[in-house]
Amino acid sequence: MLRNVLGKTFRFLGYAVQYGCIAHCAFEYLGGIVVCSGPSMEPTIQNSDIVFSENLSRHFYCIRKGDIVIVKSPSDPKSNICKRVIGLEGDRVCTSNPSDFLKSHSYVPKGHVWLEGDNLRNSTDSRCYGPVPYGLIRGRICFKIWPLTDFGFLRASPNSHRFLDD
Repeated sequence: MLRNVLGKTFRFLGYAVQYGCIAHCAFEYLGGIVVCSGPSMEPTIQNSDIVFSENLSRHFYCIRKGDIVIVKSPSDPKSNICKRVIGLEGDRVCTSNPSDFLKSHSYVPKGHVWLEGDNLRNSTDSRCYGPVPYGLIRGRICFKIWPLTDFGFLRASPNSHRFLDD
């Protein structure tokens, strides 16, 4: 009897480890569900919206200008942030705030991206901490899941005028 119980226990543990590894790989490499918080991406993403983030784009270097990404925060590595890609390496970006009279520009260095929130007046982004290393990108947001009234692909940036094409 003890042998039977131990056999079932070890089989259960074996399956738990196998499925745990599969789940880890799925969330690490394929994608997952993310709850967004904070006002920096309003009106595109509201506080407590639930989105789906796919992770394959970052592995294949398919991140483009205008994509919304989940990134490890450069100022707090324990937290993730949600921002829009404004510039890729080599792009010229506006580094000043919208309210600044004199506009300043810079180039995004190799291996980095320039990130900004859609709510420019209430966003801590690359204008504060500079270009973000590409390696900090965790995933690209594909579509909004919740609230159901907003289910679907995300709208274009309200700040598309900040995307400079040289």
